[in-house]
Amino acid sequence: MHYSELVTYRRLASLCPIFAGLALASLLAACRSNAPETSASQPAPATVASPTGDTAPRAGRPVIVAFGDSLTAGFGADPGDSYPDYLEKDLNAMGYHYQVINQGISGNTTKDGVDRLQDALSEKPVLVIVAFGGNDGLRGLPIASTRENLDLIVSNLLNAGVKVVLGGITLPPNYGVDYIRQFNQTYALLAAKYHVPLLPFLLKDVYGVPGSMQADGIHATDKGNAQVAKNLLPLIVPLLKKS
Repeated sequence: MHYSELVTYRRLASLCPIFAGLALASLLAACRSNAPETSASQPAPATVASPTGDTAPRAGRPVIVAFGDSLTAGFGADPGDSYPDYLEKDLNAMGYHYQVINQGISGNTTKDGVDRLQDALSEKPVLVIVAFGGNDGLRGLPIASTRENLDLIVSNLLNAGVKVVLGGITLPPNYGVDYIRQFNQTYALLAAKYHVPLLPFLLKDVYGVPGSMQADGIHATDKGNAQVAKNLLPLIVPLLKKS
């Protein structure tokens, strides 16, 4: 962690202790993203394991890609308990037999999403859940850059014939009313421009709910990830077909 980043963290901690862990995690993620790429510092995106109790083969199933940062990756949750895992289980239970591939990487910004776009497209998905932006906001990156990157991601997916569901996030109050307002509007403006379904806050009914957030105050627990999947289901199901 650079000295300037440590000073920033200490200032945020003094202003808003509740969100101190949020800022620290972001700074640590930024440091990791600059480290040499190894299996320890830069884990590969995980492919969701076959859901418990589902005996149908997954090969040949249409693919949904969950494309995002640590909230998608399931940082800190037990293996098999990210929200993409729960989403696949819920879809199976409803008779929608899709393979949900987890392409979440901790610390990723919207720029990282642009750089990884071909990875998502290489899976030949029928639908992609786009859930980036939190790390942009926590680092105070220009709103215009975040909007441009998200626009590139969504527009390229749609141009490739892929359906898109957009997942938003918000920021701690100490980032300032104007910045937060513009940040939040990013998702609404993009959803309206491209007529894609939007979940404005990925952690709806998760943040602040006992047992649903980890001690860092940033990432969902297993219970919280199950709720994130339920949040997304009403937006995703109308776009799918039963096999």
